[in-house]
Amino acid sequence: MNDLLSTDLTILLVEPSVTQRKIIAKELQDEGVQNIDFADSVSSAINALNQNLPDLIICTLYLADGDALALLDHVHEHFSEHQLPFMLVSSETRRKQLEAYKQSGVVAILPKPFTKEHLGKAINATLDLLSPQELELELYDIQDLRILVVDDSMLARNHIQRVLQNLGATRISEAENGAQALSVLNESMFDLIVTDFNMPEVNGQELTEAIRRSDEHAHVPVLMVTSEANETHLANVAQSGVNAMCDKPFEPNIVKQLIFQMLEQN
Repeated sequence: MNDLLSTDLTILLVEPSVTQRKIIAKELQDEGVQNIDFADSVSSAINALNQNLPDLIICTLYLADGDALALLDHVHEHFSEHQLPFMLVSSETRRKQLEAYKQSGVVAILPKPFTKEHLGKAINATLDLLSPQELELELYDIQDLRILVVDDSMLARNHIQRVLQNLGATRISEAENGAQALSVLNESMFDLIVTDFNMPEVNGQELTEAIRRSDEHAHVPVLMVTSEANETHLANVAQSGVNAMCDKPFEPNIVKQLIFQMLEQN
């Protein structure tokens, strides 16, 4: 394992406000980050990326020539092979406005203003992505673990797969929605299913309920990754038979802990 520290990180901070750049940079420095480059727009950020690729991009939501999603789309299109972690900083609280970011595999969405705890968790999530650490299990060999990842967002599937591969998983299959997952399950057996909730045709709750009714797959642990925040809704989802739930965006270490608990206690 490559034990990266926050002092090793190079960060591109994209923020149009000089005052906000200074505040965020100071917070990053307090977390041990010293290598910080700056940009104030989508175009200047792209120019900076063409010159030097950082370990992490931190971007505010709204910029003079676009928004963070425009920059994120450019990163996915032109730098996909580098899998650059992307962190959003925003005062936006409306679920609809943030949903695209949650589904795109961002490492964190920080509120503005954010706390030291918020930033620390986000930096740790980045370090987890950049520093693979194999999951040690007593009952399974992680490399032989058969995992099905179900999500209608290709970017989200890629992000989840990266986290699983960092844990040592190699036998990972995909499905684009719950209906496709059920077809895959008719053909193959799995040791773990990781599914999104919001999907067309068959959502994550319906998929889990179908799995629990199945003679072949009823025992398989299900981890649901969801951007839902309504507690009543989540309580209903929990009743479907999922073994664990975590938020989007999620902390890789939390996923690691949940998978360990599910498989070792299954």
